[in-house]
Amino acid sequence: MIQVIKIGGGVLENEAQRDAFLRQFAAIEGPKVLVHGGGRLATTMADRLGVETHMIDGRRVTDKETLDIVTMVYGGLVNKQVVAQLQTMGVNAIGMTGADGGWMKAVKRPIKNGIDYGYVGDVVEVNGAHLRTLLDNGLTPVIAPITFSADGLLLNTNADTVASQTAIAMAEAMRREGDEARSNVQLTFCFEKAGVLSNPDDESSLIARITPETYTQLKADGIISGGMIPKIDNAFAAIEHGVQSVRITHSNQIQGGTIIEQA
Repeated sequence: MIQVIKIGGGVLENEAQRDAFLRQFAAIEGPKVLVHGGGRLATTMADRLGVETHMIDGRRVTDKETLDIVTMVYGGLVNKQVVAQLQTMGVNAIGMTGADGGWMKAVKRPIKNGIDYGYVGDVVEVNGAHLRTLLDNGLTPVIAPITFSADGLLLNTNADTVASQTAIAMAEAMRREGDEARSNVQLTFCFEKAGVLSNPDDESSLIARITPETYTQLKADGIISGGMIPKIDNAFAAIEHGVQSVRITHSNQIQGGTIIEQA
């Protein structure tokens, strides 16, 4: 099994939480890929440099100055901190963005309803064979959520989407090789909650399993809303494209949380 795990930037900015998570990640046997965020750290760096952060509906507007900062923070500082720490734990990690090896291509998001997110990318092409080559040679990719366009632009891309697209690409690559893809790729989203909760303020209210049918009902009842919706939408998109299952869990319990799967 290949495991694709996404970790949020909020965990990585806390040294103790980052160390605990990376030790769990390092202990996972078999091929694995780590995708990381870093939004809070990018905001902190922007403040230090006197660059104002603009958000629309919780999403970062990436102008040219902000693009330079997120590239430095995601592709540089955060990525190399994680790679260096994993190396000390016996994981032969290699840091990369979507531009490295040309493995994840995107297009600049068009202006829609008068909203311009700037240098933000929507993924259009992923070469899972490139990552498979790294894995087959004993390397563990650590991926920063920066993609590139056909005309050479770097683009800030949602880390959940990068993780989902990575898992899909791995499943498709394995299917082309004749493997049973649905039993070989698992996607995990790690953040600061126990999983999907029926009460966001109660960690014990974990919803253990979500299927398309229960998801529809949970949304209708208002139990799942806001930022959790795109995360679960990404999960089901991955499953529809050959990923076996998706887990949403706390960073301190990679094997826990909520399982997203077909009925």
